[in-house]
Amino acid sequence: MDRERLRFLYQTEQGRIDRATWRRGAGGIVAALLPLTLIWFALQPYSVHDLATTPFFAPMTVLAYAYVIFYAFAVMLSVVSFINLSTKRFRDRGLAPPLGLASIAPLLALVAGAAHFWQPRAAEIMSRWYVWGADALFVAAALWTIYELGWREDDSVAPL
Repeated sequence: MDRERLRFLYQTEQGRIDRATWRRGAGGIVAALLPLTLIWFALQPYSVHDLATTPFFAPMTVLAYAYVIFYAFAVMLSVVSFINLSTKRFRDRGLAPPLGLASIAPLLALVAGAAHFWQPRAAEIMSRWYVWGADALFVAAALWTIYELGWREDDSVAPL
């Protein structure tokens, strides 16, 4: 893909795209984010740092927190790119407001991720049920978004 096409798909919310383009674009975002997420899963146990059991300077803990800064930036960039891509498809489907609808699944993904990160650190005040509830909402929104934008048969350009 050339530079101008990448800019159109991921850096601006203007325009319209068909479902095949949305599937390829969303797949590219997932393909870029998946290995980064697997690396975070491997480093996440090192992010728990208890001075009673580990030394003050633990190299793997430093690496885990340095990586999570990089990972958070990559996730935010992916979220913005996904919203821009999905807004174009929602606009093509004639669903309003396209920017609002395109933001639902990424917002719930960020909430679910934050719940997974925070719950072990605040288990006495945050039940595991909150995490499962956030996961359920995210999965429902993600499945609806994937169906609506990538597989729904009505593929005509609808005027807004």
